[in-house]
Formats: sequence, C-alpha cells, structure tokens
Amino acid sequence: MTVERLRLPFFVYGTLRPGRENHDLYLRGRTAEERPALLRGAVMYEGPGWPYAVAEPGGEIHGELITPATEHYDALLVALDRLEDYAPGDPANIYERVAREVILGDGEATGAWVYLAAEPVARRLRASGTLVPGGDWVSC
Repeated sequence: MTVERLRLPFFVYGTLRPGRENHDLYLRGRTAEERPALLRGAVMYEGPGWPYAVAEPGGEIHGELITPATEHYDALLVALDRLEDYAPGDPANIYERVAREVILGDGEATGAWVYLAAEPVARRLRASGTLVPGGDWVSC
C-alpha cells in the first residue's frame, strides 16, 4: 500500500483545532476521537491568519490528533486537502500532506497525516518568517 492510500488520523495545529473556526466547519460531528498530541521535528511560523508547520530538527508543535469517524474519512480527506491547497504532486502546493509520527499525552507514538509547508513556502518562512513561541498557535 502506498503512503497516499493510508487511512491515518490527522495531526492538526491551527484553525482545525477544537474551538477554532475550521474545526467547527470541517470536523465537528465527523470525528471518532480527538486527543492532544505533539509533533517533533517541526517548528511553527505565523502566516496570514493561520500557521505553517516547517520541518526542523529539534522543534516541537502542539496540536491534536484527530481520528475521523470511519464513514466520514474519505470525504474529510478530500475536504482537508482542498482547505490546505494540497494536491498530490502539484508544484503549486502551499502545504504538503506527509505521514509523520506524533506523540500522544500518554507517551504513545502513532502515525498521522500532517500538512507541512511546501518547500518554497518553507524556504521563505525560514528566511524571513516569524516563529510561533513554544510551537502552540492557540496559546499565542
């Protein structure tokens, strides 16, 4: 099975987190479980109204692991890809959806889809972006 065909939960760190506008629009009533989680090996930058996660050794981002309800998985995958301007292999992507390991509150590690800034965006952010202190956009 290719990585694109995996039915992983989603690690969310910005507007899709509980209590934020896109959580209500996209996820409310469509999830089986939502748990606090930590993504290691990435840092967060401010964006125009939303954050960007950028791969960076030693960094950490706080967020939630969202497990879609089985009957909503396929529709949510399409909707979230559209929200994040992601299409597999498109060089114009703003984000790339990648499989990464996240750490749950009890220390358990699990795989999840994460939307990381596409490399051209990540380069710009590394050069002149504003880091989110502590890797937690909700607490800023």
